[in-house]
Amino acid sequence: MGWLNSLAGRLALTLLGLLALAGAGFVALNLAATHLYLHEVSQKLNRDLAAHIAQSDWLMREGEVNQAALKELFDTLMTVNPSIEVYLTDTRGRLLAYSAPAGKVVRERIDLEPVRTFLEGDSMLPVYGDDPRARGRQKVFSAAPVIDGGERTGYLYVVLGGELFDSAVQRVEGSHILRLSVGVALGILVVTFLVGLWAFSRLTRRLRRLSVAMEGFQAGGEGDPVPAPVRSGRGDEIDRLAGSFGALGARINDQIRQLERADANRRELVANVSHDLRTPLASLQGYLETLKLKEGELSAEARREYLDTALAHGQRLVRLVSELFELATLEAEDKRLQREPIALGELAQDVVQKFRLQAEGKGLIFEMRVPAAPPLAEGDIALIERALDNLIDNAIKYTPEGGRVGLSLEGVADGVAVRVSDTGPGIPEDELPHVFDRFFRGGRSYPERPEGTGLGLAIARRILVLHGSDLEVSSQPGQGTTFAFVLPVAPA
Repeated sequence: MGWLNSLAGRLALTLLGLLALAGAGFVALNLAATHLYLHEVSQKLNRDLAAHIAQSDWLMREGEVNQAALKELFDTLMTVNPSIEVYLTDTRGRLLAYSAPAGKVVRERIDLEPVRTFLEGDSMLPVYGDDPRARGRQKVFSAAPVIDGGERTGYLYVVLGGELFDSAVQRVEGSHILRLSVGVALGILVVTFLVGLWAFSRLTRRLRRLSVAMEGFQAGGEGDPVPAPVRSGRGDEIDRLAGSFGALGARINDQIRQLERADANRRELVANVSHDLRTPLASLQGYLETLKLKEGELSAEARREYLDTALAHGQRLVRLVSELFELATLEAEDKRLQREPIALGELAQDVVQKFRLQAEGKGLIFEMRVPAAPPLAEGDIALIERALDNLIDNAIKYTPEGGRVGLSLEGVADGVAVRVSDTGPGIPEDELPHVFDRFFRGGRSYPERPEGTGLGLAIARRILVLHGSDLEVSSQPGQGTTFAFVLPVAPA
């Protein structure tokens, strides 16, 4: 029953039913066409038979039927052609005489309308008329008017396929040749059915493989669920279905992996946030508790020192929460940019001026390389300024005293290139892939890790991604680091 419920089984049953219907229809049509052909040929060959017989003027004398002459004629005709039956009617179709044995004729009259149609000669043969030996049955015939004294006195009605003819047809239908023909037809149907089974099995083989692959994928399998790719230029619907399912499966697997990575990042983020929040919170709480417990024992200078330290930890908490909120806002799917033309030269001057005192306080040299008339870039000016702030702040933090921090602009083929460089200790090669991770702060190359949240570079890169660009990093340990991105040129 399992095979019958499969697609191949249902196709096979459908084919069997169609072959059976086609075979039965063919046999029925062939028998009907054979009978019709025999009737047509018989009527055409014997079309004038009744007319030849009716030429005898002795069939009726002065309106009376010549019974003796008729009997002799009927006997002669039955001897020559036993398949015909001869009837003599009056002008209204009433039977006057016939060649049939007594008791065989069950009609008293026949309908003359088919006789008139036959005599007109315009109709297509065969034309069927009443069979006097059976009610409701019709036969092919030949007919002619009977003339007596120059007037039509009746019709000679010759049935061409009488009872003997019917018996002969039945014997032919039950013959060995007919049985052999039916056997051959059945054999052809069986062979066709078996070939159809093989063809359906071949056609549905790929569907079976695809079904097994889909069931395995549904059960939790991962990887390419469909082994057969779409054949370029020759693929049919099954190939396209397999290719579509393969692409869908790959996409689902990719989305699952993305969800797993996102979940891992979420857990890592929670752990990092918990760690980064726990330290300043614990310090803030400790200093405040100390101030409360030793309120009368501490000098004014000590209280001020404790308050300054608590305030610094509070500011660090505020900065951390603010940057977390900023990053979450930038990663929101509905984040929209306020795009406008940006004069990057002026923006660079403003950003450098903002950090100049911080750089000079650390003994750093600030270098700017800006063309005389750089092209206008397109972007969200507030976000681009935020990205530059983060990059320059990061460069100042990690550049030792006496080093250099650079900011340069350059027109390139696809936009305006911006580079922020420093002469710090550089980033080890194994840490480069992680510099944009949240809360990542390199530590092996720096004697003292600078203070920060580890979110600045992640925020800067997200801003550039929103602008359709990317933030690239290159570094040589002991020589420095460069961050670069490209902004598109504003439309004219």
